[in-house]
Amino acid sequence: MPLELAELAAPGRTAVLVMEMQRGVLGDIAKFPELREICAARGTVTAAARVLAAARAAGVPVVQCTAAFRADRAGSHTDNTPFLRNLLRDPAHMLEGTAAVEVLPELADPRDLENRRYHGFTPFTGTTLDQVLRSLGVSTVVGVGVSSNLAIPGLCSEAVALGYRVVIPVDAVAGIPAEYGDAVLANTLSLLATRTTADDLAKAWSEAPTDGAAT
Repeated sequence: MPLELAELAAPGRTAVLVMEMQRGVLGDIAKFPELREICAARGTVTAAARVLAAARAAGVPVVQCTAAFRADRAGSHTDNTPFLRNLLRDPAHMLEGTAAVEVLPELADPRDLENRRYHGFTPFTGTTLDQVLRSLGVSTVVGVGVSSNLAIPGLCSEAVALGYRVVIPVDAVAGIPAEYGDAVLANTLSLLATRTTADDLAKAWSEAPTDGAAT
């Protein structure tokens, strides 16, 4: 029998993973205008903000999973996918230390953890994220952010392979084109994750025990 959302995502065993909600991806200096437009039209960032506000209020850790490149590209595979080859024709793309890699201001909070990576499209491989989550007692991860083309399916696949349960608020993720993102949610992520909405997740956390303990 499927777990109820309140039990599945109970504070004390849940963390939110925020995928690449950065200024150079979706913000004022975005290099992906179509994705930014889709997120603006659908209220994706606003929905993600509701999830993060509710998480912080309930004591659920938030991990900002961010991407960056060094100017010398050390630590990055730069030519193993057509997508990366195209992106990195711009020598200034998502450089470490620049405004482009900063988290969107409306989603940032000094209490958040950060999981920075310099390679690939997924948050676990080659990073300390798994160890960090296990040190926090996490067994369920909530994925928000972009995109449903690469990062969100990768997050779900990796998390499930490592033994985590996954929850996806469908209004807090997006892909290109929008209809394709919807198809991924319906036909791929539905097999890996429990789908919900930002409001339903926020409601579940608001009604959780005030001490944040898992039931």
